[in-house]
Amino acid sequence: MAQQLDNADNILDDCESPEANIQTLKKRREFILASRGLRHSCKTMIVQLNQNDLGAIRLGITCSKKVGNAVVRNRAKRRLRAIAREALPVLGRVGFDYVLIGRHDLTVSSEFKILKNDFILALEALHLKTDGEA
Repeated sequence: MAQQLDNADNILDDCESPEANIQTLKKRREFILASRGLRHSCKTMIVQLNQNDLGAIRLGITCSKKVGNAVVRNRAKRRLRAIAREALPVLGRVGFDYVLIGRHDLTVSSEFKILKNDFILALEALHLKTDGEA
């Protein structure tokens, strides 16, 4: 497990990609469209992936009331946003919508390194599924 965490850091450190233009999903219908795509569940989050026709990477983050009160939900969303802003410019694909869904307790209480590793593994799994469909 420790080696996987180190590999996740190395993947992001080795790639010197310019900051990608990541747009934000804001409307409910955009989140609903993304929910019809592929999904990967981790201990700390759920990642949804759906193709878009806009030629941009789009990101949506959501946490239900099951995650906790407003303070806890906002902390969870901040952590997920930080991970996505770090990883998507390197590992994200243009033309896809990514939705991160926080999980009860684990999104807030897990170490940042574990969250990042889960997100990277989820991205790799989802991209393998999309490559298999093409």
